[in-house]
Amino acid sequence: MAGFLDELKSLYQVQLERHRNRPFLRGVMAASALVTTVHGEVTLGQRMRLDKVLETLRELKVFDPHEGVNLFDEYVKGIFQDPAKGQARSLRDVKEVAADDPEKAELLIRICLAISEADGGIDLAEQIEIVTLCSILGVDPDRHGLYTGDPTGGVIARLNREEAAAADAASGHASS
Repeated sequence: MAGFLDELKSLYQVQLERHRNRPFLRGVMAASALVTTVHGEVTLGQRMRLDKVLETLRELKVFDPHEGVNLFDEYVKGIFQDPAKGQARSLRDVKEVAADDPEKAELLIRICLAISEADGGIDLAEQIEIVTLCSILGVDPDRHGLYTGDPTGGVIARLNREEAAAADAASGHASS
C-alpha cells in the first residue's frame, strides 16, 4: 500500500510541476517561434536546438518533447498564416512569462539566443526580435550582449542633425 501511495504522490508532483510550468512552456515556444520565423522559414539547426532545450532544461523536462514541438509548430503556423494574429497570440503568451517570474523572463531570452545561434550566429533580424522581446519582458538586453545602439554608428543621427541645421539655415536666410 505504501508503494502505491508513493507512486501516487510522485505522479501528483509531476502533474503539479507540469501545471506550474505550462505558461513557461508556452512562452518559450512562442518566443522561439517569433525569433525563428523572422526569415520566413525555420531551419533544421534551430529545430534541433529547440529539441535540445526541451530535453535538458529542468523546467521543461516535465513535458514530453513532442508536446513542446507541437506547440512550437502551432505558433509558427499561426505566424506564417496570419502574421498579425499569429504574432499577437505569441506575444500574449510571451508576456505571461514575465508576469510570473523575472528569472524565467531572463531564461527565455537566453533560450532565444541559443536557438538563434544554432545556425552559426545571431543575425541582425534575429537580434532585433530578441531585443524587442527583452523590452516586452523588462529584461536588459545589455546583460545578454545584445547591441541596442544605432547600427549605422550614428550616421543617421548625424544626417538628421545636418538636415535640421540646413533647414534652419534656409529658413533663417529666407526671412532676412
